Amino acid sequence: QVQLVESGGGLVQAGGSLRLSCEVSGRTFSSYVIAWFRQAPGKEREFVAAIYWRGDSTRYADSVKGRSTISRDNVKNTVYLQMNSLKFEDTAVYYCALAYIRIIITTASQYANWGQGTQVTVSS
Repeated sequence: QVQLVESGGGLVQAGGSLRLSCEVSGRTFSSYVIAWFRQAPGKEREFVAAIYWRGDSTRYADSVKGRSTISRDNVKNTVYLQMNSLKFEDTAVYYCALAYIRIIITTASQYANWGQGTQVTVSS
C-alpha cells in the first residue's frame, strides 16, 4: 500500500513563495503520476499540477502556469511544488495524489491514493 505525506504549507503574504513536498512511501509500481490538487472552502477540488514519475512530462492548470514548478527527487521519493507570486486565491488545502497511469489526467476521481493535505493561506 502506498502512503503520501504532504508538508510545506503555511501562511504567506501575497507575492511570496512556498514549496510543498509530497513524500511517497510504501509499495508502488514502476509507472505512475503524482498530482497536486487543491480545495478551497465551498469549492470543488481542482487540479493544480502533475508529473509522470518515469519521465519529464508535466502539466499545469492555467491558474498556476508560469508561477509554479513541479519536480521530483527519485532518491528521496518526493515530489515538490514550488509556488511563486502567490495570490489570495491560491488559499486552499493542497493534496497530493497518485494514480497508476502513464499519461497525466487532471480528474481527481482517477486518483485512488491521497495524502492528508497541507493548508496554504495567502494573506492579501
